[in-house]
Amino acid sequence: MKIYIIWLIGVVIWNFGVPNASPLEDVIVAIVLSFFSSAMKKYFKL
Repeated sequence: MKIYIIWLIGVVIWNFGVPNASPLEDVIVAIVLSFFSSAMKKYFKL
């Protein structure tokens, strides 16, 4: 659950920090954040 919260915060920061981003950029950032959260799960063994 902690990893999901971190991912969600990242998505919210992206959406409010870069409001003029295209939908493609939004999807790419969400995918990158997803990979990052998966790596965090493995690294922290959560």
